[in-house]
Amino acid sequence: MEKMRPKLFSVLKNYSKEQLVKDVVAGIIVAIIALPLSIALALASGVSPEKGLYTAIVAGFVISFLGGSRVQISGPTAAFATIVAGIVATSGIEGLAIATIMAGLILIIMGLLRLGDLIRFIPYTITTGFTAGIAVTIAIGQIKDFLGLTYPAGTSPVETMEKGRAVIQNIGSVNLQAVLVGVICLAILVLWPLLGSKLHGKAARIVNSIPPSLLAVIAGIFMVSGLHMKVNTIGSLYEITNRPPSFSMPKFNFQMISAQFSNALTIAILAAVESLLSCVVSDSMINSRHNSNMELIAQGAGNVASALFGGIPATGAIARTAANVKNGGRSPISGMVHAVVLLLILVIFMPYAALIPMPAIAAILFMVAYNMCGWREFVYLVKTSPKSDISVLVITFVLTVVFDLVIAIEVGIVFAAILFMKRMSDVTQVEGWKYIGDQNDPDSIELREVPENTLVYEISGPLFFAAADKLLKISVPETTNCLIIRMRSVNALDATAMHNLEQLYHKCKDKHVQLILSHVNEQPMKVMQKAGFVEYVGELNFCAHIDDAIKRAEDLQ
Repeated sequence: MEKMRPKLFSVLKNYSKEQLVKDVVAGIIVAIIALPLSIALALASGVSPEKGLYTAIVAGFVISFLGGSRVQISGPTAAFATIVAGIVATSGIEGLAIATIMAGLILIIMGLLRLGDLIRFIPYTITTGFTAGIAVTIAIGQIKDFLGLTYPAGTSPVETMEKGRAVIQNIGSVNLQAVLVGVICLAILVLWPLLGSKLHGKAARIVNSIPPSLLAVIAGIFMVSGLHMKVNTIGSLYEITNRPPSFSMPKFNFQMISAQFSNALTIAILAAVESLLSCVVSDSMINSRHNSNMELIAQGAGNVASALFGGIPATGAIARTAANVKNGGRSPISGMVHAVVLLLILVIFMPYAALIPMPAIAAILFMVAYNMCGWREFVYLVKTSPKSDISVLVITFVLTVVFDLVIAIEVGIVFAAILFMKRMSDVTQVEGWKYIGDQNDPDSIELREVPENTLVYEISGPLFFAAADKLLKISVPETTNCLIIRMRSVNALDATAMHNLEQLYHKCKDKHVQLILSHVNEQPMKVMQKAGFVEYVGELNFCAHIDDAIKRAEDLQ
């Protein structure tokens, strides 16, 4: 069992000056990448731009310090944008802070209970569906700023469908100068990485070291400020502050806690899934192994700290983590340096963020949405998966876009669970022996002579509530003296199946039929012993092998 110990402490045992230099350089580069993304994601989340930096600074530092990964970089991510915007619109910043703190506490509890491995039980179709849905909602939410649309006074759409309708209704107010800025910034975001991939040597290293998002922001500022274009900027829409994060305790009350519980649970699950997925990806890049439970505790502590210092929900960011690895980061020091550098940028350079045009932010978020949508995986699943999995994928995607992430995850998990139980129920079979079989199989019924007035039924698959009714379909004719239930293929038995098995026993007892069980596996046997079923039937009627059960039936004739 893994120890609950931050990865930082184990890494420092063999830490070198050379690695310190690499971690510092990687941390600075990741901070430059995180700067425009943190601002853009804050705006997409419906909060002021500095809150994105607060999140990257506070949560980024705490999670790196306490985390179970060597290279994880945490901060605001696109996955939270729509749910955060919804909470802010309905419950304000106070409600968001409470939901984030509750989510952090849930994550800490999950880690302490060592539930890190349970995240894998969320189906891939659900994570793919809601990730693609989030990408679509982010893209729709940025159309207004990309096109420079003007909405009538009092129009402030919150839901994705409302935003889509508002865009259609006000499409006539397109600002061509804003479109020009957005298109050029988007072109930079697309073409700059392609240029880096075409070059070689020193030129390639120089191009790849400059984040395209930072370049797009600089180009946007130059166009709007230098050419005096009439385009909305962050400063024209939001009040910019360079104050460092400060402690603020939200006012808790039972009504607010109750109202935000479902949001907190969604944030916690989403943070756990995304951060652990990022850890798995980074493990493969550096040939390491993360501590999932310690990572959950760190994510929880980071989210609590972020909310207490004016930030929004945070989680592991795959793109920033990958950038950290590619630039030489190999310890949590790089993540901590990234947070400190962002703090310095906030205090010294934040007023200049007022010059960033909104179409540039929209272009950055379009690329974020494209990179996270996973359309290739989506199409592949639609082409290759069973119909039941495709339905879970599509339903989760549609609900995320049309309603919200909370409903999508809840319905998706319930629907996936129901379909899984249906499949397991279909697998479970309760069949009477038919005298055909493989002569080469030593357990074949064709090699056995069953006593007269004895029935043999074989159960295959798990016996749980969705399949338990099949036990009651066993028919016991009046001429039967013994009923043998062969359970060698039953590896699980739940309370409902146990109840139905007891009903079968009583039915046999009323007809003076002796029930005999063959090859009961460990878990079903424990359930039967706890229920007192072994005492009812009698230990002599529990046989290790089908041959022993047939011999027992012969003795009872």
